[in-house]
Amino acid sequence: MTLPYAEPLIRREPQPRVIPEPPRVGEPGGDPCGLCDWLANYEQSEHRPPLWVNDDWALIRSTDVTIPGIVWLTTRAHHDSFADLPDRLAASYGPVVARVERAILALGDIARVHIYRWGDGSSHFHVWFYPRPLGMLEARREMLPLWADLLPAAPEEVVADAERKIAAAMAAGD
Repeated sequence: MTLPYAEPLIRREPQPRVIPEPPRVGEPGGDPCGLCDWLANYEQSEHRPPLWVNDDWALIRSTDVTIPGIVWLTTRAHHDSFADLPDRLAASYGPVVARVERAILALGDIARVHIYRWGDGSSHFHVWFYPRPLGMLEARREMLPLWADLLPAAPEEVVADAERKIAAAMAAGD
């Protein structure tokens, strides 16, 4: 078992379904979309800018990083999923994801880059990149995000160095 928990685990019953589901951030009736505001004004913001941005995509730093190189890629406009990405964005997705993966692998000491899409966050289409450290076999497959949630925070200077390298690699591809 590669779960980052000790036995015994106790199965929980699912909660009653909530229908209709509550709106996500940025959807009508949901909280306002702070990501749209930030992406439109990040040059004037006191917050750190995205690692890389173009007209369609933005590569964003993660917070509370336990594995240096964890980042997420988001559309600049609201799109729900692959199903409603305009053809131009859908066509650019693969090349952009490949660039991000190469940038993360170039950090070194990375066995694989896992790419996850959970559609329950904001109303921006976004995917997460999790680098699996070389030799961390217990974090293979779907276990990597679980381990990443439980590991201690990585040193800030190591995270900042990884972010600088990823940003430079992405900028070099422009």
